[in-house]
Order: sequence, then structure tokens, then C-alpha cells
Amino acid sequence: MSRGVPPSNDSLYPAAVRIRDLPPDLQPRELLERFGPAHVPDDVLLAVLLRTGMPGRNVLDLARELLRRHRSLAELSRASLAELASIKSIKKVKALTLIAAFELGRRVRDEQLRDRPTIRSPADVDRAVRPHAERESVEVFWVLPLNKKNRLIPRHPVEITRGILDASLVHPREVFEPAIRTCSAAVILCHNHPSGDPTPSADDLAMTRRLVEAGRTVDIRVLDHVILGRAADPDSPRRYCSLRESGLVSFDDSGGRR
Repeated sequence: MSRGVPPSNDSLYPAAVRIRDLPPDLQPRELLERFGPAHVPDDVLLAVLLRTGMPGRNVLDLARELLRRHRSLAELSRASLAELASIKSIKKVKALTLIAAFELGRRVRDEQLRDRPTIRSPADVDRAVRPHAERESVEVFWVLPLNKKNRLIPRHPVEITRGILDASLVHPREVFEPAIRTCSAAVILCHNHPSGDPTPSADDLAMTRRLVEAGRTVDIRVLDHVILGRAADPDSPRRYCSLRESGLVSFDDSGGRR
């Protein structure tokens, strides 16, 4: 077996073979410890939770049966105690273990979502990005991927490029890749002007229009492009410039106002 990725092959785990009779490096707990939770198949993770099989069926075969019956982990996570316990091979204790594990996963997800900032205005963008921008002496371009509730995913802005910002250097592929990877509904663009003047240049406007159009192509809304200046006063008009609010770029076709 390759040292890099564990196999996901039913033939390696015949149902009639007890897990304890398999080579140690093919047993579920050994695979989990060896490769880590992000790099083992779904049936291995379920087998670790189920712990044991039954006469004539090992625990990996039980895990695969659950996945076949429910067609996906998402559907399995919604199964009730009665639905799980109705399967001949799944006793009540195993069913409760699965329900508890899926509920913990949901609570972790909800907790992470609550911790993410909500971005609803240029001032919110300023608060999210300025801690990163204020220590920069060069121009840096960030993208803020957002979910449908305008929460930032991941928790911090994603740096795309740094140095002299040329429109040709900010490629749509790099801008939208974090949004595609996190299944984001929209993005906000942001970069700083180390000079302190947030007035957009002709290149800033051209770059923004190009990215708005690219967002339409990949079905990800570009809500705004905020340029950060250096004004210390949070209420100063020189602190930042929103291209949406300025009316210098049209964002309406990519999703309207926030």
C-alpha cells in the first residue's frame, strides 16, 4: 500500500474477515493514526466510530452499508435514532454514537460561523482588513469571500498579491479561487494605497470592471471594491473609498446592493 494515501477499495476489506485478522496497517484506527482524519475514506472514519462489526460482517462492511443506504454523509447525518437502529447490524449504542458525532460536527460548524465577521458596509471591510493593511508599505490586494449571510469565509481576508498593483497581475483565477473553494456566494475586493490617498486610479477602475465581469462568468457576485487610505479618524472620508458608493463602477448586474 502507498505510504501517501490510504486505499478505498472494498476488496481489501472482505466482509467475512474480522478486522483483527487484517494486517495492522489496514485496520481503521491504524489508518486514521497513520494518515490523519483528512486523508482516510468515509468508511474508515465511520468504522472507527462503530468500533466493532458482527459475526460474518466486519465493521468496515457495516460502515459501507450505512453509506450505501443513505447515499451520502449529509443524508446519513440527518438519520434519526429509529432509522439507524432499524438496521440489523446497527445496535442502539452504535446509532447513538453516530448521532452524537454528527451533532458535534454541526455545533463546531455553527460555532465557527458565529465567529466570522459580518460584512455589510465599506466600514465593515475597513475594520476587517485594516489590521492587515496598516503594517504594509506596499500595495496588497485582498479578497473577502462571503456566504449568503455576508459572513466572511474564512475568518480573515485572503491575500492575493502584493507589490505594485497592475491590473494584469490581479488574475481572476487567483481572485475567485478562494471563493470557489469555500462555496462562497459573493466576494468583496480590497486593496490599500500606501500613499494614504484612497482615490482610485484608472487602473483600479479597469481592474474592478474586469473582475466584476469575471464574477458574472463564474456566478460569484462582486459586491464592492474598497480602497484603504491612511486617515486615522474612523469618520474621515480619506480613510477609504468604496467604488460601489462612489458610483465609479457598476456592480448592479452582479447582484445589486448589499
